[in-house]
Amino acid sequence: MLSHNEDLKVVEHLQNCRNAGALCFLAILLVFAFAADAARAEQSGAKAHTRIISIGGSITEIIYALGAADGLIAVDTTSRYPLAATRLPNVGYMRQLAIEPILALNPTIVLAESDAGPPTVLKQLRAAGVMLRIIPDNPSPQGVVDKIRSVASALGTESKSEALISHLESEFSRLENRALTAEKRPTVLFLLSVGSGTPLAAGRETSAARIIELAGGRNAIEAFEGFKPLSPEVIAAANPDVILVTERTRKRLGGADGVMRRPEIAVTPAGQKGHLVTMDGLLLLGFGPRTPTAIEMLAAALHPSPADDLNVALENAQYSSIEP
Repeated sequence: MLSHNEDLKVVEHLQNCRNAGALCFLAILLVFAFAADAARAEQSGAKAHTRIISIGGSITEIIYALGAADGLIAVDTTSRYPLAATRLPNVGYMRQLAIEPILALNPTIVLAESDAGPPTVLKQLRAAGVMLRIIPDNPSPQGVVDKIRSVASALGTESKSEALISHLESEFSRLENRALTAEKRPTVLFLLSVGSGTPLAAGRETSAARIIELAGGRNAIEAFEGFKPLSPEVIAAANPDVILVTERTRKRLGGADGVMRRPEIAVTPAGQKGHLVTMDGLLLLGFGPRTPTAIEMLAAALHPSPADDLNVALENAQYSSIEP
């Protein structure tokens, strides 16, 4: 996710493109040129996708997991794993795409998560003859499997996908059985900071709520769906045992102290006991090939062994930390 300032830069770029006649004329030329190339490719029966653009971090991870990264030519800003993906050309934030950078790369296919946009740009890509596949994004174990199958179908790598799916289904089953045997389900409040304002709390029907449940916790917010600004009333009703944040959110809120010393959090059981869990955002919420790892790591923090405490539970867990 982009910072607030980066979001503003993207919006400013889009506004400038609309206002600059020369750039818009160039975009029109690119549309017609790309449409002609796509038509010729279709007529010649070309099917191999050797120029793939991935819009969505979990899609990018799947492409690498399927061994199809050799054809990957560009990604979006949410594609932060694996490290090799960050070295590729970047077409911008997935919800604020522009057509020019995509067409300039002459892709044979664009794979995009379901919330990519804006819709006008997706429509323009299709009008230009770009093969655009929207990949479903359901935050659940079955959703991960469906996502992998969709990407594999689009790229013609179905045979490679089955071994990956079989492994993930086995891991999901194992982790689900472990969660069912947990003696206690701690109440977890997930906070997300998207700028300089009040952080947002995750309600029902969110990827945060689902990953918490899969790890054997209970999402603290049941009063609403989606994300809403944090308030004293929300905190009082939630009464969380654990605060869960991404690394980016913890940084934006002033580090661990900045999170836990907020007046509305300090009075909660989580605030009084210093129970803060921090994890990489894409790992935690992406629902891709690494989701079993995310579940295992979060479960280790929520259900430490009797010999441990919450400050020890994640010492050896990559991409995450827990702060008192």
